[in-house]
Amino acid sequence: MHALIVVSHPDPKSLTHAVAHSFAEGVAQSGDHTTEIADIAAEGFQPAFNQADRSAYFLQQPLPADIVREQARIDRADALVLVYPVYWWSFPGQLKGWIDRVFSNGWAYDEAPDGTLGQRLGRLAVHLIGIGGADGGTYARHGYDQAMRKQIDHGIFDFCGARVVTSELLLGVNGQGGTPHLVAARALGADAFAREAA
Repeated sequence: MHALIVVSHPDPKSLTHAVAHSFAEGVAQSGDHTTEIADIAAEGFQPAFNQADRSAYFLQQPLPADIVREQARIDRADALVLVYPVYWWSFPGQLKGWIDRVFSNGWAYDEAPDGTLGQRLGRLAVHLIGIGGADGGTYARHGYDQAMRKQIDHGIFDFCGARVVTSELLLGVNGQGGTPHLVAARALGADAFAREAA
């Protein structure tokens, strides 16, 4: 099986990138699975939803070529893995823009003229790994963890029919080194396809 790991961070030496690579190493441990890391910052992905995207949303013209390429990468994958730093209790702007543009009407879901919706990503397993500076107590006390899961896991992926297999927040980066997070990411990767089959 194949996992597309999308990482959103401008610094290739960041903990976010290290976590993405650790997840990939975990997947590779089995010897049966492959990964591709999509570094959307290094690739220069343009996140702003534009007029061409809007026209494609209304099915008035084809999708822009950059979006067709991103969708093809996901179509080749059995699992989509998003690895990102938590900014203001959500995705970084570039990753949110990637979702806004790539998860389009007619590909991720269908919106009929009468308002009914169809889910199109039922075959896709999703693994979400957010990396945050605050500790778990802060997230729980203010409900940030539940808010993020409602907004991201349910609001994006459930809406499209994709199965969220992993939804992890690796927290407390400001108070410790990144080694525990790398170990956790490797374990999540090693278990990724086993969890999907369960």
